[in-house]
Amino acid sequence: MRRFKSLVPGLALCGLITIIAVGLQKVEVYFAGQAYLEALVLAILLGLGLRAVWAPGERFHPGIGFAGKILLETAVVLLGAAVSAHTVLALGAWLLAGIALVVGISIFASFFICRALALPARMALLVACGNSICGNSAIAAVAPVIGAEAKDITAAIAFTAVLGVLVVLLLPLLVPVLMLSLTQYGVLAGLTVYAVPQVLAATLPIGALSNQVGTVVKLVRVLMLGPVILVLSLFFRGRGRPAWHELLPWFILGFLGLLALRSLGVIPVGMLAPIKQVAAMLTTVSMAALGLGVELRSVAQAGVRVCAAVTLSLVVLGGISLALIRVLHIT
Repeated sequence: MRRFKSLVPGLALCGLITIIAVGLQKVEVYFAGQAYLEALVLAILLGLGLRAVWAPGERFHPGIGFAGKILLETAVVLLGAAVSAHTVLALGAWLLAGIALVVGISIFASFFICRALALPARMALLVACGNSICGNSAIAAVAPVIGAEAKDITAAIAFTAVLGVLVVLLLPLLVPVLMLSLTQYGVLAGLTVYAVPQVLAATLPIGALSNQVGTVVKLVRVLMLGPVILVLSLFFRGRGRPAWHELLPWFILGFLGLLALRSLGVIPVGMLAPIKQVAAMLTTVSMAALGLGVELRSVAQAGVRVCAAVTLSLVVLGGISLALIRVLHIT
C-alpha cells in the first residue's frame, strides 16, 4: 500500500497530461478533419513544456518512473493482440522473407548513418529500430533492453513522430510520380510508414486495396520486433550464458503470448479494439512521463544530428522498399 501511495502523485500528473493531450487531438480532428499530431506526441511535448518551466519534486519521481517503464512495457505486450499468424501467412513466403530482409538491412544502414553523424550508439539503435520497424513502439520496446537514457528516448521519438506525419502527407504524392499500382503502393506504405494508424491515413485516400495490403505488411514489420529484441538482449548481456528466461524481456514474451492467443482464436474479436485502445492510452501516459524526465536543452543539443539521421534513414528505407517491389515483380 505504501508503494502504491508513492506512485499516485507522479501517475496523476502523467494522467492529467494525457487527458489534455487526448483533448487536443480531438480538437485537431474537429477543426482539421484528422490528427496531424497524435495524442502520444502531444503528451511528449506537453511533458517537455512543463518540465522546461517546472521541475517535479521528489514525491512525483516514483510515479513518473513507473509510468515511463512498467506502463510502457505493458503497452508493448498488448500490441501482440494486433497480429495473427493467419494474417502473416497470407502474404506469401517471398514477401514475408523480403519484409524481414528490408527490416534487417534498414536497421544496419540506419545505425551506421547515425554513427556517421556522431550520435551515441544507444540513440543510434533507437533511431534505427524505430525507423525500420514500427516507430514509437519499437523505440519504446528497445529502450529498456539497451538501457537507453530518457533524453535519448524522447529525442528519437519526437523526431520520428514529426517525420512520420510528413510521410503520411507526402507519400501518396509518389503514386503518380512512380506509377505505382494499388498493391505496390500498399507494400511501400506498409514498409515505410511508422505506425499502423498512420498506414491507414496514408493508404485510405489511394484505395481500399492499398489499405488492406499496407496494413498487413505493416503488422508483419511489427512482428519483427521480437527477433530484433532477442538479438539485442543477447548482445547487451555480454558473451556469458544467460538463463532462458533472460533471453527475452518479459514484455516481449507477453507480446508473443498474445500473438499466439490471437492466432488460436482465444481472444474474442470484440476484445481487440478495447485492447488496442488500452495500449494506446498506456503508451500516451508513458510518453508524458518521458517528457517530464527530460530537459529541453539536452534534447536541443542533439536536435540537428538526430533530425538528419532520421531523415536519411527514412530515405534509405524507401529506396530498399522500392527495390523489393521491383525484385519481387509485385503488380
